[in-house]
Amino acid sequence: METWLAETADAAKVLRWEGGLSIPKLADVSENMKRVKIDAALSGTELAQVGRVLFTTGQVRLFFENLVADRDDPMTALAPYYQRLVTMPDVTKQINVSIDGDGRVTDEASPELHRTRQGIASTENNIRQKMQDYTRGKSTQYLSDAIVTMRNDRYVIPVKAEYRSKFGGVVHDQSQTGQTLYIEPADVVDMNNRLRELIVKEHHQEAQILQDLSAMLKPVADDVLSNATVLGHLDFVNGKARYAVSIRATEPEVSAANDVRLLQARHPLLDQQKAVPNDIIIGEDYQSIIITGPNTGGKTITLKTLGLLQLMAQSGMFLPTDEHTTVGVFEDIFADIGDEQSIEQSLSTFSSHMVNIVDILDKVNEHSLVLFDELGAGTDPQEGAALAMAILDAVGETGAYSVATTHYPELKVYGFNRVDTINASMEFDIDSLKPTYKFLLGIPGQSNALEISKRLGLPQNIVDNAANMATDESQELNDMIADLVERRNAVLDQQVQLSNQILENRKVKNEYDQKLEKLDNEKARTIEEAKKEANHIVADSKKKADRIISDLRKMQRDGVQVKENKLMDAKGELNAMEQKPSAENNRILKKAKKAKHDDIQVGDTVLVNEYGQQGTVLRKLKNDQYEIQMGILKMVLAEDEITRQDQPTSTGSGAAKQKVNKKRKEHVSTNQAQNRMHASAKLDLRGKRYDAAMGELDRFIDQAMLNNLPSVEIIHGKGTGAIRQGVQEYLRSHRGIKDFKFTGPDQGATYVEFS
Repeated sequence: METWLAETADAAKVLRWEGGLSIPKLADVSENMKRVKIDAALSGTELAQVGRVLFTTGQVRLFFENLVADRDDPMTALAPYYQRLVTMPDVTKQINVSIDGDGRVTDEASPELHRTRQGIASTENNIRQKMQDYTRGKSTQYLSDAIVTMRNDRYVIPVKAEYRSKFGGVVHDQSQTGQTLYIEPADVVDMNNRLRELIVKEHHQEAQILQDLSAMLKPVADDVLSNATVLGHLDFVNGKARYAVSIRATEPEVSAANDVRLLQARHPLLDQQKAVPNDIIIGEDYQSIIITGPNTGGKTITLKTLGLLQLMAQSGMFLPTDEHTTVGVFEDIFADIGDEQSIEQSLSTFSSHMVNIVDILDKVNEHSLVLFDELGAGTDPQEGAALAMAILDAVGETGAYSVATTHYPELKVYGFNRVDTINASMEFDIDSLKPTYKFLLGIPGQSNALEISKRLGLPQNIVDNAANMATDESQELNDMIADLVERRNAVLDQQVQLSNQILENRKVKNEYDQKLEKLDNEKARTIEEAKKEANHIVADSKKKADRIISDLRKMQRDGVQVKENKLMDAKGELNAMEQKPSAENNRILKKAKKAKHDDIQVGDTVLVNEYGQQGTVLRKLKNDQYEIQMGILKMVLAEDEITRQDQPTSTGSGAAKQKVNKKRKEHVSTNQAQNRMHASAKLDLRGKRYDAAMGELDRFIDQAMLNNLPSVEIIHGKGTGAIRQGVQEYLRSHRGIKDFKFTGPDQGATYVEFS
């Protein structure tokens, strides 16, 4: 059952994507294949039927292969079928080329047949031309009619009997009056004989072709039969999908507990636009439903809807219900519906029902669904009600599900008191005196006879007398049912209001979620664009700065004095302009940054944020300020203006640090020479990460240019080459570099000359 439903689901996807599966009307070829197996020759019509099956096989197989590839959907349920289709391109082509759709052998069936038919056409043309000499020449006066006709498969002309002697040849027929003779003139006898010979030859050739084609099918007869079976099943599944669309059906779920829950179910044969949908539920909390109420209220339709929809589901069909409908799986679905009285068998209404019920009770088990319409009807009401309750007890003992409709009020009390049983009814509009066809589960049917009679004009005194005659229990039961109906309607109204409010709230929430997502996307896009633009500006500015520094260095070499601090200021400002990852909203980065500031010690190397240059801490001052030596400059900077660099600091004692500091203070004027010596030799980038290495390279080249070094050597190692490639790309784009060259794979270094 689940497999069949999955097949229908796949077919529904094919219908939605491609408009459905196109399978033409195909004939049953099973008898044809039986004859082929015993070496019988098929007729042209039979071969045409087989040819259509073979051609459709190839088309359907190709259709599914393309669909699976295009949609990237394996079509799991239908794959076992279309993959079984055996294509026979050679046999298919031969049959469809040789036999046309009407079963006639075509000229392309064989060269010999083609030549024979050409000979027939040529001979017929010669005969017509010769015969037209008689019908259009002087001989016309001897003819009854100036036409050429056929007698005994030979061309003849109608000659007046008295002019028989004017024509030689053979008389093939005469008219009923004997006044006209149909004569084959002597000069066309040979041509007609030739024509007959060619026609006989054609028939023999056609028969041989049919025999050959039939023999060609013998080895593949089983595959042809299998293909026909598969095509029939695919056509059936395609039909189920198309029918599902036509009745607005949905795929049901199969209940593991064998519960049935039909949501907003409609009878499939009713007008789906007008049918009143109902929820029909059985198996979850009860296994028996007793439906009471007046005639023409829809009880029988509800009963049939349950049975028919369950059978449809077990046939792999979608159901005219809302989504999330669940169905069970029953071994048998028994139904006693309608009046099956028979005059021939002397069966009354009651007897006909009882014959069916006896048969049902003999076969029912725990895997059955039993439907009774007007159970116990057609006999004395008291006995009928008693029988109905006894029958329902017997069915219930087997564990089967049952649904019964009845008029008997006793069954309302029975349904209320019996375990695993629930009452139900069909709603009746007392104001319009019309049934609404709404199924009311949990509420027994209410008798409205007195009220209806009153509204239809029955005198009030008669209505009052009838009310007085009615038992108190009956009246109390009706009052109780009326109160239940009123309360139910109030609850339903509240449910509708709540459902509408929930839908409205969901709609508003979705709208706000969409707006928020849109704002977030716009914000992220704006920030990204701004950062890209800022970095682009900084990159352009750095290129300009490199060019300016190069020009200034050239001026300096030419004898023009340029102050070094101005070069450092310009370069530092440009480096500080580049966008860095913001730690403003990142607690981890804030904490790390604070830790770096707390760890700054005398002698540490720090980065001066504003200038983008490194300096050394000379001493710590009050108010979180530090005295920094940067090149030949001394400056006092706040803690948030510097960042400690991750490189070894002085490891000596405090006295040693003070000695270093004192030495630096006493020899400030020689600092430039020391920097020049530090930058003149080499830069070793081995063991460093790419980003850190590129940053150190940039600072090293700047320091070397500021100190007028003619050349430097950069050691990058002989590893994967990532840093070496990065170094050479950087040098290639730097305007201050005159030339550079790779010293060789054994050294792992690059030699650089400045402009």
